[in-house]
Amino acid sequence: MTIQFCVLLWARPGRADALAAYEDRVLALLGEHGGKVVQRARADGAEGRPDEVQLIEFTERAGYDGYLSDERRTALAAERDAAVARTDLYPVEFV
Repeated sequence: MTIQFCVLLWARPGRADALAAYEDRVLALLGEHGGKVVQRARADGAEGRPDEVQLIEFTERAGYDGYLSDERRTALAAERDAAVARTDLYPVEFV
């Protein structure tokens, strides 16, 4: 069963470029787990808005779980923590 997510990301102050670079690296792993980026957009992060919005899809839940536990992704935790202040993830249905 396909699962779909909306991901909202807020950068730490002055770290929007680092957030984008980190996301470039980890999103490149999605395909190996049956996932893909459907849409990725950057915002200005002003007035509480996120710096990045993503729509992501996985062919099955196991792929999502595998992506979350991928050692290449988890090895970047310090890079993520230095760049990303907040992440909100919502299951959605694309229409």
